[in-house]
Amino acid sequence: MLGLDRRTLNVVWTVFLFALLLGAIYEVRHTLVIFGLALFFAQVLAPIVEFAERFVHGRMPRTAVLALVYVLLIAILVSATIPIGARIAEEAAHLASRLPAAMQQEDPLSHLPLPAWLDPIRPKLLSVIRDRVDDLDQQVLPLLSEAGGRILSGIGNVLLVILIPILSFFFLKDGASMQGAIVEAVNSRQRGVVDDIFSDLHLLLAQYIRALVLLSLATFVFYFGGLSLLSAPYAILLAGIAAILEFIPLVGPLTASIVIVLVAAFTGYPHLLWIVIFLVVYRIFQDYVLSPYLMSSGVEIHPMLVLFGVLAGEQLAGIPGMFFSVPIMAALRVIYVRLRKGRRAA
Repeated sequence: MLGLDRRTLNVVWTVFLFALLLGAIYEVRHTLVIFGLALFFAQVLAPIVEFAERFVHGRMPRTAVLALVYVLLIAILVSATIPIGARIAEEAAHLASRLPAAMQQEDPLSHLPLPAWLDPIRPKLLSVIRDRVDDLDQQVLPLLSEAGGRILSGIGNVLLVILIPILSFFFLKDGASMQGAIVEAVNSRQRGVVDDIFSDLHLLLAQYIRALVLLSLATFVFYFGGLSLLSAPYAILLAGIAAILEFIPLVGPLTASIVIVLVAAFTGYPHLLWIVIFLVVYRIFQDYVLSPYLMSSGVEIHPMLVLFGVLAGEQLAGIPGMFFSVPIMAALRVIYVRLRKGRRAA
């Protein structure tokens, strides 16, 4: 019919179903982000739960151990977040009130020493910076001025704060049985491959997410300590921004460094070169010592592909898309490698 054979129709139908699936995933991307964050949060908690289970030696059921871990974790997070969040909010509000006046100076970069060969482009550099003042005024400063209330009250994020830990609880409690049910539902000849895929994905996510959390904590500690020793302004605020941006591969750390340098420059910090040296030394230490140690073999994705994934993820789902881009690409690579090995073995 219409010059199409059955094989062509099957191909067209398969392509249509695949496109329909991609469209459905895009439509429910926000829900998938919530479940993805819950899964990652479960990976962070998993070693704590395993340690607690070994500590009680089977004297408590797993559900009770999970509940105990959650209660202790909430107590620790609340006791640590409130004082740190209050200081970050205070510095953010102060910066929001100070930065516009600094930017309205005739030449806010006049105190910055530039090499002689860069002096001719100083006016052009100032013009580019002034072109960004309006965007900063409209987008960044309102967020900074309201950061205090948002950090302490969590308005607009209450549902996520409640829902993500609940979903993580179920992932930790029933994750093994969920995996077993999926493996059992597959054809018996493919169960080994599917089970290997789940094992590889579990190892990948556990290694990647726990490494990111440790890198973020290390960034906060080192940045806060280094900026405080250098008497740089807004040390805890800038360290907090850098720690959060650490979760966005490649783009996040670069953005954090630019923000730190610009804030220090616009607020009149006299020793900008020392901040630049500190940032360069820490990035070398993290990229070549700390990160390889924590990531071990890593996600094994080329940096150009990582950059493409980050930019594409931002266009599809904003900041969550940037965060999920690398683990999704790494997971697809794991699935592809396992399926290819399975075909060769067959």
